[in-house]
Amino acid sequence: MSNEFTFPPKRLTVNLAPSDLRKEGSHFDLAVAVLIALGNDESTLDEWHVFGELGLDGSVTENTLLYPIILSLANKGAITKAIVPINSINKLSKIPNISFYGVSTLTDTLQLLRSKETIPHAQSTSFEFPSTLHNAQAYYHHENYPLDFKDIKGQEHAKRAALISAAGMHNILLEGSPGSGKSMIAKRLQHILPPLNNTEMLDCAKLEILEGKEPSFAPLRPFRSPHHTSTAASIFGGGSHKAQIGEVGLAHNGILFF
Repeated sequence: MSNEFTFPPKRLTVNLAPSDLRKEGSHFDLAVAVLIALGNDESTLDEWHVFGELGLDGSVTENTLLYPIILSLANKGAITKAIVPINSINKLSKIPNISFYGVSTLTDTLQLLRSKETIPHAQSTSFEFPSTLHNAQAYYHHENYPLDFKDIKGQEHAKRAALISAAGMHNILLEGSPGSGKSMIAKRLQHILPPLNNTEMLDCAKLEILEGKEPSFAPLRPFRSPHHTSTAASIFGGGSHKAQIGEVGLAHNGILFF
């Protein structure tokens, strides 16, 4: 191997239990390679979770599904220490109560696991946005309003209904002739929705990643406005080969506007 390790001259079986759960992606690469390299090592690795895509040169790179997977494990309280690609540390460190150890190669990973000394890890980072404390929990909000209700002239009843809808996270139906301001009101609803707590901020970032974007970690609830010709699969999610999240899922904790 390029890392000066010799593949053991024996047959190996990799068990990815449970077998009835379909698995895909390259985030298993590093964990499998580590277990092979440490096959004769008596060290206990039960407390460790290892994630990363492994290149032919032994380099460790990130995977798009890494953040949603670790966030899901964190919500279940099933993970406390994780070895991850060093390029993923910035966004993963937003997830609290987990010690993240960034590595760039397979060699770094093995040295980390074999070390008996105290190993520095990435500290959890908080969100640098204005916040309000309520019941000992921080709720984050933004102070930039590119779309403001002051731009809407008249329509006092519709604006009052939008305010009530936003305050209680209720559904709202706007009816009127074209050009009366329905879309203008709906687009501004995003900026008066209740602030987000830490869990909701992390969930919004997860939705951005599942959509193929870099997470912004902005305290702004999602606003989705699918076209009226959108298919059922694009609205509700699905797919024949690889399931994709739909507009309903992407609008979680936010607004779905038709």
